[in-house]
This record gives sequence, C-alpha cells and structure tokens, in this order.
Amino acid sequence: MHRSGLVELEAVLAVARHGSFRAAAVDLGMSTSALSNAVAGLEARLGVRLFNRTTRSVALSEAGEQFVARIAPALGDIRGAMEAVNLLRDTPAGTLRLNTSVGAARIVFEPIVLAFLKRYPQMQVDLVTDGRLIDIVAEGYDAGIRLAEAVPRDMIAVPMSGEMRTAVVASPAYVAAHGTPATPGDLMQHRCIRWRLASGARYRWEFERHGEAMTLDVPGPITLDEPSLMRDAVLAGVGIGYLSELHVGADLKQGRLVRLLDAWTPPYAGICLYYPTRRHVPAGLRAFIELIREKSHQSVRPEPVEGSP
Repeated sequence: MHRSGLVELEAVLAVARHGSFRAAAVDLGMSTSALSNAVAGLEARLGVRLFNRTTRSVALSEAGEQFVARIAPALGDIRGAMEAVNLLRDTPAGTLRLNTSVGAARIVFEPIVLAFLKRYPQMQVDLVTDGRLIDIVAEGYDAGIRLAEAVPRDMIAVPMSGEMRTAVVASPAYVAAHGTPATPGDLMQHRCIRWRLASGARYRWEFERHGEAMTLDVPGPITLDEPSLMRDAVLAGVGIGYLSELHVGADLKQGRLVRLLDAWTPPYAGICLYYPTRRHVPAGLRAFIELIREKSHQSVRPEPVEGSP
C-alpha cells in the first residue's frame, strides 16, 4: 500500500461520515486542502470517483459506497489492534475526544479534565460543547458527558458527580412586589424567565412532591437559552427563575436571591460519562474512567462562582 494509504482511507471515511470536506478536516486535524488532496490522490490511483461533488454538497458515488462498506470494518480492526497495543504502555498517549453540554463541562472541567491532563501529559483532550444530544459514535467521539437522564440506553454510563438539584428563585424585591407562590400552579400568575432549549423548543418547568409530578409552560416577559443571562434577569427583578443550584448557590447563601417552592424540587441524578460498548476501550478513555472512579468518593461539584453560568 502507498505509505500514506491509511491517512487517505481515514480521510475518505471522515468525508463520508460528515458529508463535508471542511467538517472532516476539523475531525482529523488536517487542513481542508490537505484532506482534499489526499482523497483526490486516492481516487486517481484507484481510477474511480469516490464522491460526487457540487458547490453545495458532497455525497458518495456508487463506487464510493461499495468502497467505504469494505474498508470501514477493516480500519476498525486496525484501530482496535493499535489501541490494544497502546493498552500495554505505562502511560496513555493520544487524543481523547469528548462531547458535552456547556453546563456539564463546567462541572467536571477542573476536577476531572484538568486533573487528567496533569496526570497523563502525553494525552490530549478535544472537548466540544454542544447543546444538542448527538450520536457520539457517528460523530467520532470517544465518549459524551451529560445528565444521567439524557444518556442513551445503549451506552455504558459512569457517574461523575453526586445528585444535583434545581432551585426556583426570585430577588427579594420581586417577592416584596409580587408575593410568594405557594404551589407550582401559582407560577401561572407570575412573571417567569422562560428557557429555550437547544432544539428550539421551550422548556416546561418540572416539579414533583410526594409522588405528584407536573410540568408547566410558565408565562413570562423574556425567553433565554443561557443560564448566566437567566440568573442576571432574576437578580434584576425581572421575574422568577428555574436554575441549577450550581448557578445560584452563592446568591442564595448571600441573600441576593430567595428560594421558592423548595419542597417541589427534589434531587436528581447528576452528570455521567457515557461511551459505547467496545471490545477494546481506548487506553486514554480507560485512564479517564479510572480517574473518575478514583475521585468518586470526592465531591465533583465545585462551589458556585458568582457570575458563572
């Protein structure tokens, strides 16, 4: 095989996976021109066009579909063999690709991710924050980090934090002017800071007490999609907010905010790392999981920092 053959084959698979030369180049850590040249060089030696290209799209040709179907399992075996050898190293090396929500990243970044890099200096971490829950396998990630309730059922989950809790909060000035809701239903008569999800849908506030559960599409003067802005709006007295304790814990302790409906917001499972079942777990991911378990007796939840989302 041509000495650059493996690089070219990886390039073809990446373009097929992403449907874009630019996205594939980012995935492989190459320039777009280098990746395009690699694919073009392989096509020239094979004497067939693997991709049909237009100014707006890239799609596998019929020959390309057959080619990818044959090489994908073989490259998977090669990667597995390389990872199996890497497991024999005293110190893991390589890149660990993680996909996470912004909130989860802030919770685990310092106590887990930075601790991992200090312990294993030959490792690199490529951490991508995304509001969408993606298919980590299809997108080429080693693992994801999300709330336990969002982890797909076919994944292996490793807890990274203790239980978490939501807080319904308002400023003292708002409570003085508008009163205190006694039940979640009372929120329908209040001004609330509404929450827009990454999908574009508006989040319905969730409540539970003694087995009784309800969700509410609360009314309010403003809809936001960023926790730090929601906190700012609550502090300014615009309305009532629904935020993780991590975002407003310091404000509650210092009296800048008042907690409401405390009995209606029980704890829930926290952050998990999740990854697909594999015969050979990459050495870097294995070391990352071992670090998580080592720290499991410690609290991963940092003290809330004023102004942090």
